Amino acid sequence: MLAGLRVARETYSISSVDRQEVLRYLGYHGQALSGELDGRIDAVVASCLKIAKPRATIAAFPVQSVSPNEVILDGCTLRLTGHDIADHLKDATQVVLFAATLGMDVDRELRRLSLTDALEQVVFDSAATALVERAADAANAHIRAYAAGIGAFTSWRFSPGYGDLPLSIQGDFLRTIDATRQLGITLTPSNLMVPTKSVTAVVGIHPNPQPGLESSCSICSLAEFCTIRATGRTCRG
Repeated sequence: MLAGLRVARETYSISSVDRQEVLRYLGYHGQALSGELDGRIDAVVASCLKIAKPRATIAAFPVQSVSPNEVILDGCTLRLTGHDIADHLKDATQVVLFAATLGMDVDRELRRLSLTDALEQVVFDSAATALVERAADAANAHIRAYAAGIGAFTSWRFSPGYGDLPLSIQGDFLRTIDATRQLGITLTPSNLMVPTKSVTAVVGIHPNPQPGLESSCSICSLAEFCTIRATGRTCRG
């Protein structure tokens, strides 16, 4: 749970991913799957779940100001630039930044498979993509619980590179949440993250419920990680 403005590294235990998401990342559109391939997918997903080490680091900052093209935060030098992110956070009182990753063991396995089994590499890559999104969901669930604890609500997560929020902020973003020391995430010259199965995102903390979120716990992508329902409440108030 968030404490004050910063939380230390979180480690998540994730025992499954949505098989349909794995198939979607594989480009599956309802084609018939052979029994051999069907079983192989399950085996590769199980391998990915065993190898991955889902972790995240999260930090919250008060909003200093929001202009039509920039969000300025208290307590850090990061500037969130662009009309889309400014509109997304226009009523936010705080902004939460997080990074989630599966770790370098996943990258090493992808490299090994590229030399030994091209098909298995593609399936493993798809499973890892689905899994890192589940790690991001777990971090997002922590943020929603934090918001609920202060009587607030969250927006959906918004990542650098989405809309007109530039990918070039990734360096400042990672430094702001200490992601290199906490998680081992670094950047290539083109601002791509290593480990490759990593996600960064921005979530707004708002005084009122935000549109675009799930209307029911039964369809919520964060339900597996939710700690709010145990209190007899929901994140919708």
